[in-house]
Amino acid sequence: MSGFDNFNTDFYQSSYSVDDQNQGYGYSGAEDPYNKPYGQYDYSQPVGYSTPGMMPQQPYTGQIYQPTPAFTPSASQSMYSSSFEDEPPLLEELGINFDHIWQKTLTVLHPLKAADGSIMNETDLTGPMVFCLAFGATLLLTGKIQFGYVYGISAIGCLGMYCLLNLMSMTGVSFGCVASVLGYCLLPMILLSSFGVLFSLQGMMGMILTAVIIGWCSFSASKIFISALAMDGQQLLVAYPCALLYGVFALISVF
Repeated sequence: MSGFDNFNTDFYQSSYSVDDQNQGYGYSGAEDPYNKPYGQYDYSQPVGYSTPGMMPQQPYTGQIYQPTPAFTPSASQSMYSSSFEDEPPLLEELGINFDHIWQKTLTVLHPLKAADGSIMNETDLTGPMVFCLAFGATLLLTGKIQFGYVYGISAIGCLGMYCLLNLMSMTGVSFGCVASVLGYCLLPMILLSSFGVLFSLQGMMGMILTAVIIGWCSFSASKIFISALAMDGQQLLVAYPCALLYGVFALISVF
């Protein structure tokens, strides 16, 4: 046992004593920051944290509400952004051109004026829809509710003229072009129905006025068709079915 005790005491020599644990870290009761109660710490002193290797941020030198551009658009991006300025107006994309509508209206109102085939070959249904609605409205003023007959006869007449013109012409024609021309040439018939609001069309003067209006509509329509389809010398052949179609509209206006 004596040899074991000597080995235990001689194994490691240290100056550490158990009494040193009571001394702590050398803080007094008033100076120990870890023994202060909640609410007595001094938060007024700023605490700075520094990360090693981090550079300080540069101050912002731009203007407020005018940020510095992060990147410069490439040539392809600027090309796409400038392409919107070159686009046509929305009405022109929808096929509504007021200049062409006015020229077509003047062509119908002036039967002896030469028709522009390039303009008349367009599929423009804005004017025909307005004229059909105006024709039905003038009939409504005389106590005739004939909107269904107006649109029904117009559809059947356009289909018949479409088939006939495709058989007679060498180039052919679209259904929209036929409907556009026949709709614009309905304008004189609106004048006839407007006269019917003021006086009766069943007398001799009314019959003469009705015949003049039918000839006016059919002549204008045939003139436009032969100009757009290059059907020289066939105006009378085209005017006859047009006169039959507008004669039906005249019967609605008179009776």
